Amino acid sequence: MTTLAPLKTAMPATQPAPSRVGVLLVNLGTPDTADARGVRVYLKEFLSDARVIEDQGLIWKLVLNGIILRTRPRAKARDYLKIWNTEKNESPLKTITRSQSDKLGAMLSDREQVTVEWAMRYGNPSIKSSVDALIAKGCDRILAVPLYPQYSAATSATVCDEVFRVLARLRAQPTLRVTPPYYEDEAYIEALATSVETHLASLPFKPELIVASFHGMPKAYVDKGDPYQDQCVATTEALRRRLGMDETKLLLTFQSRFGFDEWLQPYTDKTMERLAKEGVRRIAVITPGFSADCLETLEEIAQENAEIFEHNGGEQFSAIPCLNDSNPGMDVIRTLVLRELQGWIE
Repeated sequence: MTTLAPLKTAMPATQPAPSRVGVLLVNLGTPDTADARGVRVYLKEFLSDARVIEDQGLIWKLVLNGIILRTRPRAKARDYLKIWNTEKNESPLKTITRSQSDKLGAMLSDREQVTVEWAMRYGNPSIKSSVDALIAKGCDRILAVPLYPQYSAATSATVCDEVFRVLARLRAQPTLRVTPPYYEDEAYIEALATSVETHLASLPFKPELIVASFHGMPKAYVDKGDPYQDQCVATTEALRRRLGMDETKLLLTFQSRFGFDEWLQPYTDKTMERLAKEGVRRIAVITPGFSADCLETLEEIAQENAEIFEHNGGEQFSAIPCLNDSNPGMDVIRTLVLRELQGWIE
């Protein structure tokens, strides 16, 4: 007769630590300091990215290191000083993106498993440092949020590239999701329209028209298949419908061209000059492609383009702030994040 040995009392299984979900807001970037050295470090990282300047051959490297990085940092540092947050000793883009992260964290505080961090694609805090911080807090799932309403390879894609590079070095990788562009999202268009209406109501004058200025891009990039221009057009058309305006009252332009190649047109600065010479005296400008105010909005639009308009006969110019960390702006980010976190959080 076979005797069965008594089974040992089973030990209770160790309960795994509850998993956490990380949300990583990412914006373009900024120098750490408003001087030539800080701008040089930033520009070198930015302009060495093959997503930004696709031809990274010997000629470009000679131009970048021999000319651009020797001359441009000093001039751009003067521009940064015009808008610098002297209280915090940082650029407005860094101040605003940090606030967006803090406010989103507060909005999601009832989801205890969610942690929010922020990063810059170029500069600090780096994507690597912020991903490391999320992992250190126990996040085994990360939602990357490129803060660009319109997709382009030079913005959204390079954020993904860097996140992928960071994860490629890890043995234990967190699961990754990336939010899609939101150029036609109902909450985004409504927030833009609300910002326009609120701003115009505060002005002591009535603009004859509004210019929607988006960051430019070499035309060759679009010819190769980048969807950026189409998405800028879609945003503008959706905003026109919401505001009840046509193409004569809400114009689409592109700013910030660089180098000698043809960029997307019409150019913002040339449009300012043309409008003033044609007799337009009062305008407002909105920058729907920027989620936070930065050098391109606060200095290039609100100062440089205002001067161009007024120098050529314009009289009253107003730059409409970006959505930033305003309540409508934060509602856009919250809506986008909660939509993409479905299935990860209750």
